Amino acid sequence: MPYTTFSGILGQEKAKNFLKEVVRRGKVPHAYLFTGISGIGKTVAAKALALALNCRDPAEGESCGHCPSCRQLGGENVPDFIVIKPQGQTIKIEQIRELNRALGFAPVVGKYRICLVKQAETMTGEAANSFLKTLEEPPPGNILILNATEPRDLLPTIVSRCQRVPFHPLRERQVAWWLVKKKGLKEETATVLARISGGSLGRALSMCESDFFEKRQDWISRLTALPDLSLDKTMTLALDCAKEHKKGPSDRSDAGESGVSEMLGIWMGWYRDLLVLKVGGESHLLVNPDFSHKLKIVARGFTMERLTQSLGLLDQAERG
Repeated sequence: MPYTTFSGILGQEKAKNFLKEVVRRGKVPHAYLFTGISGIGKTVAAKALALALNCRDPAEGESCGHCPSCRQLGGENVPDFIVIKPQGQTIKIEQIRELNRALGFAPVVGKYRICLVKQAETMTGEAANSFLKTLEEPPPGNILILNATEPRDLLPTIVSRCQRVPFHPLRERQVAWWLVKKKGLKEETATVLARISGGSLGRALSMCESDFFEKRQDWISRLTALPDLSLDKTMTLALDCAKEHKKGPSDRSDAGESGVSEMLGIWMGWYRDLLVLKVGGESHLLVNPDFSHKLKIVARGFTMERLTQSLGLLDQAERG
């Protein structure tokens, strides 16, 4: 991850101001819990905090970017910025044991070593219990940061030992603005990605840099071709389409599951839009504004009851 500062993070003003105040005061808790959906700045904020805490000449809670510490920590694969993430579906006990061994040594570059645990809710029971012992009495000079979507997905004893810092989904206009300014997208395209991403810049960027629009077109075409929406038909079609689109770097063991989840999300957005139009909502409320004409036509063939049932089936399929 390249050098970054808090000011380089889109949105998240409350979280950034809190962390900058931590740097200014110099009173640093040994553990943080960053909560929120993926792609909204949690990981970047962890790196910005590591840089600011170790900076030799910080200003207003921001790292200078010029001192030896900033230059070293701003690079890749830095020993004082450790990242733990799931191996496959979970974070395993062996990963936590390896982390504990690393924490036993003094930081190499600066005053603090930062350990970031991404998707902390995926820790196995053994891994979580081992990590809890580390949280109770971490070696000096180490700061532990856990990233998780929801605190309730973690052991309450882990949550209670961390300073929670909530991160919130970004506003649609923030994501759209960034995509227009930084990626050169047309405003209409940026708006569609901003709405579908659900406030996640990371997700919007991933869709922007892939064949997402082609897949979305195919998924919606297949959905509208179904004469009836049943749970069995929904899951069969979703699995078939996900397998077709599983290729290249994403061809891994969980790619099919990820593709199904993405597809079901698109389908739920489609039926949500139909429901919005059915109750007289305006086009600016649609998740798929570029399909507004087709949605208005399709909505005429649905009753409120059928739309509600369809959304319920899709939600059941996504959770199942």
